[in-house]
Amino acid sequence: MSPVRFAIVGAGMMGREHIRNLKLVDEAKIVALVDPVEASVKAALAEIGDGAGGVSAHTDIASMMAEARPDAVIVASPNFTHRTVLEPLMASGVHILCEKPLATTITDARWIADSAANRSGVFWTAMEYRFMAPAAKFITAVHSGEVGRLVMLTVREHRFPFLHKVGDWNRFSRNTGGTMVEKCCHFFDLMRLIARAEPVRVFCSGGMDVNHLDEVYGGERPDIMDNAFTTVEFDNGVRAMLDLSMFAEGSEEQEALTAVGDEAKLEVFIPSGALIRSPRTPLWAPKSSRREHVPVDAKALAAGTHHGSVYYQLLAFMDAIKGAGPVVVTAEDGLRAVAAGTAAEISARERRVVEMAELGF
Repeated sequence: MSPVRFAIVGAGMMGREHIRNLKLVDEAKIVALVDPVEASVKAALAEIGDGAGGVSAHTDIASMMAEARPDAVIVASPNFTHRTVLEPLMASGVHILCEKPLATTITDARWIADSAANRSGVFWTAMEYRFMAPAAKFITAVHSGEVGRLVMLTVREHRFPFLHKVGDWNRFSRNTGGTMVEKCCHFFDLMRLIARAEPVRVFCSGGMDVNHLDEVYGGERPDIMDNAFTTVEFDNGVRAMLDLSMFAEGSEEQEALTAVGDEAKLEVFIPSGALIRSPRTPLWAPKSSRREHVPVDAKALAAGTHHGSVYYQLLAFMDAIKGAGPVVVTAEDGLRAVAAGTAAEISARERRVVEMAELGF
């Protein structure tokens, strides 16, 4: 098979992470970059390295498509640009991997999902957390019945604040959809996947209490939450909770997933990769937890900041392009993650439970 010719839209931080991972995939070739910021393009070309001489740089989608003629496009531009970027791509047969969140509003996300359902090329929503090796092992174990009937699910992310990006666009909810959409769409997607159900109501209590308080941009202060507790009730009775803190960068473990069923409890921790199984035991009987380590490919770890998941996801995307595997994360998945995040944003702002039916789900 000839190499798959890739274009990267958005040469910022996430675009460059995709570049580093594409360089690990033998059947992938980067042929074009699209970004209006010259400094970002230069940084991306430096990341490509020896092969950058054959890579064209563009400021718009139309010229890139006409001149570079890629087989696949990775959309890693700012959240609020996704629909505008995708509109000219949807009419083509090019394969698309669109970074999360799919869009910043339900309206735009629904348009993308509807358009993706009626085109020939692969459309893939980038939900990297599914492809973190420890998380993937955890999901498989829950689905195989290791906890029995799933009752409770907890996702914890205790991490660093939002990083500075070009123009600091990620400081404002109008550009990101809000923290619950921008960051936490990953976790609502994981909840749906693990519970194998759809959310029916969401309650979020959160705020901006520590980060960005002294920042001002053009006379405006940031409005993005930096911590929250969010409870989600699913249509099959599973209850899930997200515990987010973005001022806990000193944490030993950044993420933790916990599933509790009627037979056992299962936990996984990232980055350590510790997976712990704790079956129920009779009262006062000795505990019988079992621990294992889930390894991650060293070169994938070195290529980015998402615990190797970008690499594993690209391999699955390549399989879908070749017809050797399914589209694992659809545009519909992306839409529903945006919807859950939007419900959480409304809930935190209005201090009430939000029914997903209010939003059309």
